[in-house]
Amino acid sequence: MEAPIDQELIIGGSEERRKLMDSIICQYDHNYLDDLIAYNRVLQQRNALLKQTARGSFTDASMWQVWDEQLAGYGHKVYDARKEFVKNFLPLFRESYSYLTQEKEAANIDYVSSLEKENMENLLSKSLQKDLALQYTSTGIHKDDLQFTLNDHPVKRVGSQGQQKSVILALKLAQFQIIKSACGLKPILLLDDIFDKLDINRITRLMELVSKETFGQLFITDTQEEHVKSVFETIGFPLTVFPCRR
Repeated sequence: MEAPIDQELIIGGSEERRKLMDSIICQYDHNYLDDLIAYNRVLQQRNALLKQTARGSFTDASMWQVWDEQLAGYGHKVYDARKEFVKNFLPLFRESYSYLTQEKEAANIDYVSSLEKENMENLLSKSLQKDLALQYTSTGIHKDDLQFTLNDHPVKRVGSQGQQKSVILALKLAQFQIIKSACGLKPILLLDDIFDKLDINRITRLMELVSKETFGQLFITDTQEEHVKSVFETIGFPLTVFPCRR
């Protein structure tokens, strides 16, 4: 589903982009969901111990290794799954963006994680004193992020509203493709307020793409009924209109 709130994927914090990864992976990998839940449970316990230690009500230093080993174990599983996901997702995203923009710009996604350079056990050990001062765990896969770029520049900084919306659409189209491939079915595609901030060329390219047999059932919402009709008449594809009356 593409909706106006998805703009937060571009301008919002890293939590929104982690949610995107997690929501997609969980739809086809139930082990991932179990590992993510277990990681978050141990993370909460570790954070609670950090607060207790800061107050002087917990002093058993030997327990940190126990919690860190559990957190690292689940963390590495989540990291590996996310890394594999981005590897498979990226070509689909690039292909969709390239099609929408007629190859005018090169879009890319970088997966950013502290585990890229060092294992999580070492990271947790090195950050313990910092974490005690902060009273929360400052490193780990709960800090991972995705960076979206156009021609090697951050979309958040240099992308126009139309470019940002094109990135969001490419993300949703890639999400459709990866779920379709993993689950063997065509998800229903919902596009809300799709014509806002897109020029007619990108709108037409998008409608041409989603009207192909690759896609299944499609729902589009817009405040201008005639606008929707004219686009589909241009590409010669039939549609059924359900007017919303107040």
